[in-house]
Amino acid sequence: MAKISLAEAVKLKSILNKRIQELEGEMDRVAFAEMEKGAKPPKLPRTLLEVERDMEDVRKDMRTLDKLVYAANIENTVSFNGEELPIVEAIELATQLRAKARKYKEYGAAQKETYPYSYGENVTIVRVALFEPEEYRTKGLEAERQANRLSNLINAKNYSIELDFDAEKYF
Repeated sequence: MAKISLAEAVKLKSILNKRIQELEGEMDRVAFAEMEKGAKPPKLPRTLLEVERDMEDVRKDMRTLDKLVYAANIENTVSFNGEELPIVEAIELATQLRAKARKYKEYGAAQKETYPYSYGENVTIVRVALFEPEEYRTKGLEAERQANRLSNLINAKNYSIELDFDAEKYF
């Protein structure tokens, strides 16, 4: 059987999703015809049944591909910070690191002290950061660096894993 890399499989999933959308559009075009009452329906290049069959083939390929990708993401690991992580966990960790980096950078951009508003002449309200913004800016950059490093490890691993799937009709 033909093989594709896990990275190609991930790309192929988007191609299959797009193909399903195209077939749904084609179904809409071949399912109805506007014509004069009593006239013969126009002859179309494909019938609704033919388009449905193509859609079922693509959907079956999508399910097969999903099964192979999910299994590969569980069975294969990447080494990150001295730990072996299944790819599925590494993907989630990279997502979490990016969220952490975003929040830390937000705090890193904060002012140590601001004066948002006053209550009259004698009362001044001060908003004080209870942390060091520069520390959070640095922590945000480090979390982002870790996320990028992990994403690169995942991508490299995805190109080294082969799945038994014949993608010839799509590539």
